[in-house]
Amino acid sequence: MSVAGGAAPLRRPLRIGVIATMVTGVLLLLCCTGGTAAFFLSGLGGDAENGDTLADRGCGPVRPVNVAGELPRFTEYGDAQVRNAAIIIKVGQDLGVPSRGWVIALATAMQESALRNLANSDVPASLALPHEGVGADHDSLGLFQQRPGWGSVAERMTPAYTARKFYEKLVKVRGWQRRPLTVVAQQVQISAYPDAYAKHEELASKLVDALAGGAARTVEINGKAVCDAAEHGQIAASGWTAPIPGRVGSGFRTASRPGHDGVDIGAAKGTEIRAAAAGRVLVSTCDEDYRNRQDCDVDGFPGKKGCGWYVDLLHAGGSITRYCHMVVQPFVKVHQMVAAGEVIGKVGSSGNSSGPHLHFEVHLRNNRNASGAVNPVPFMRQRGAPLRDAE
Repeated sequence: MSVAGGAAPLRRPLRIGVIATMVTGVLLLLCCTGGTAAFFLSGLGGDAENGDTLADRGCGPVRPVNVAGELPRFTEYGDAQVRNAAIIIKVGQDLGVPSRGWVIALATAMQESALRNLANSDVPASLALPHEGVGADHDSLGLFQQRPGWGSVAERMTPAYTARKFYEKLVKVRGWQRRPLTVVAQQVQISAYPDAYAKHEELASKLVDALAGGAARTVEINGKAVCDAAEHGQIAASGWTAPIPGRVGSGFRTASRPGHDGVDIGAAKGTEIRAAAAGRVLVSTCDEDYRNRQDCDVDGFPGKKGCGWYVDLLHAGGSITRYCHMVVQPFVKVHQMVAAGEVIGKVGSSGNSSGPHLHFEVHLRNNRNASGAVNPVPFMRQRGAPLRDAE
């Protein structure tokens, strides 16, 4: 459910008329003419390409979305839902909204309607319009569950219109490209469940990558979408950034170090370490040595136990990042919420370390143990925040 008043136009002209007409035609075919139209629009019954495969192909150039063409398949969503996602991205492209906005818009619609254009049993007029399900949340309608302040019944049941209204309000949120997705989405939607949006960020990024040529891996630099360049605090559309710029030395679980559950990134002592994505601090402490001492305010040495000063962050989707060997006590505390790119500490050599560097780990499925660790190099590359010189 979302409530809004009027919104001022974006800086550039809104080319929404043609889109709305085309999209309405598509939805009329999908919703009102049955299986034949769905068969035609899905590529004459042919097998569409797997969305996960497309999402993993790489980045650039950003591809304009064709909402009437064949679209990839996703196990999480049906064809009509993927087409609605394409409409949302297409409207964002035509309005000139950076790709981070497409990810936020998709994640919001995933939470509000599961990417279905919902009528409402309490709004009889909506039941006579093309729809893909019936909701009953107050008088909310459409992909973004917008209430009467957003427009008429017919407007709120038109996906292109609702997407445009969402973007118009999104770009007015101060610092929206850098702030956590759930915070920005809540400022637009004013939802009763403000923390629910973040869990969709990962899949929303995959949809954007598959439908728009890896666009979730881009960062806006001087008004242009640049692939795989999210470092120095710049945030990719996926919501991720490299924790420090630098060269990867010791890799993940190499033959010589099979128990090395992360990668070591060389950097000068005192280099700022940034949160790789928005999240909540799980751990911020000095790791004990073999004598059970918290001895982190001095340089460590090879064979000394532990991470030294370190931080664990929990991110949307259950991924966890770890940052080890800080030079001083971390700048964040347990339970604190941090934004992507926020400085959380500085590079040092505390703990089991032979010199200044950042030991960086990624864990999946809320598992902080070794069994949950994955190679950070491909993980970060897929999010447009590659760890340099690691290929």
